[in-house]
Amino acid sequence: MSFKVGVQLHPQVGTVDELRTAWKAADAMGADSIFIWDHFFPLYGNPDAAHYEAYTLLAAMAVDTEHAHLGALVTCNSYRNPQLLADMARTIDLLSHGRFILGIGSGWFERDYTEYGYNFGTAPSRLRDLEAALPKLADRLGALVPPPDGDVPILIGGSGEKVTLRLVAEYADAWNSFGPPENFANKNAVLNRWCEKLGRSPHEIERTVAIQPNELDAIDAYVAAGAEHFIVMIGAPYDLAPLAALIAARG
Repeated sequence: MSFKVGVQLHPQVGTVDELRTAWKAADAMGADSIFIWDHFFPLYGNPDAAHYEAYTLLAAMAVDTEHAHLGALVTCNSYRNPQLLADMARTIDLLSHGRFILGIGSGWFERDYTEYGYNFGTAPSRLRDLEAALPKLADRLGALVPPPDGDVPILIGGSGEKVTLRLVAEYADAWNSFGPPENFANKNAVLNRWCEKLGRSPHEIERTVAIQPNELDAIDAYVAAGAEHFIVMIGAPYDLAPLAALIAARG
């Protein structure tokens, strides 16, 4: 088998120093990618536990690491003007010497919106906002001086069959979703059909899957379902044993 291996470090509960230690260790171990998430409050456990903002962490990660690609899995489109987000992404890409991945999605965690003063809207309105933002992101990335170190890949997260997967086929270099394997296979097939309808080669879009540590025995099934890049999700205190197992399976 041939696949890429990454980790998503949950930026909640632990300390900034623990996060930095974890992403440095993941980079030294040979991870292909290191992600965090883009929220303002914990997604599970104590709702008032420690939590940290994504893009300031990513700037630190860019200079703390040397090899792995990095990004948010995924950025919430609603939280930043697309022109500003492109500039932030470009700057982090320069700091990392071309290793930044611009992961993005339409957003879903209502507490983030209400406590930070964003309009939550509806799922369809947030998808419309994402669709409007994607070409603006691309245009601004192409206009910035200096430009990014390389081509900043766009990764879209989500599995909505009518809109999100169409946007992946139109705009993305990579797509992220979740299991179980049969669900991933079904969504992957829908994405392939969108690519066919829009005249895009499906091979141009990397297929990534976010998995729990207890899903390591399903790697073969995920590969058969079309997964090319595994991202294991790990919370504090950041035991990287599941990442080590994935790296060993990668060979």
